[in-house]
Amino acid sequence: MTQIVKVKTGSKFEEIASYSRLVMVDNMIYVSNSAGRNPDTQEIPEGVIEQTEQVFNNIERALAAVDATLADVIVSHVFIQNPKDIHDVMAYIGTKFKGVNPVSTATCPPLGSTTYKVEVEVTAYRGASTAYVKEITIS
Repeated sequence: MTQIVKVKTGSKFEEIASYSRLVMVDNMIYVSNSAGRNPDTQEIPEGVIEQTEQVFNNIERALAAVDATLADVIVSHVFIQNPKDIHDVMAYIGTKFKGVNPVSTATCPPLGSTTYKVEVEVTAYRGASTAYVKEITIS
């Protein structure tokens, strides 16, 4: 029988929009687009890298709730408000995903508020971190 786990953080936005921070279906894990708001203090850092650090803290916290880590991530979608920040943000993200190498898309659309400078959404597979990986280079 399929098992579904839904993780909430207590965010008022999750309640208003009726969504979960994370939904796990068997071992597939879907993490909602996450901004750099600290769930404990409700504060959002000013700097784009500080927001990106908080985004990853939020994602890692959600993944930990279902016994997964960033090493289990197989897809990431990165949304950066200002195109001038893309190189700095992606360099930081590169440190978080070093050796994980998920499929990744980065784009620069307007976000829900100009306060948000970066948001990230990931898909993970619980157990990917311990799976055999065959890497193929085609170029």
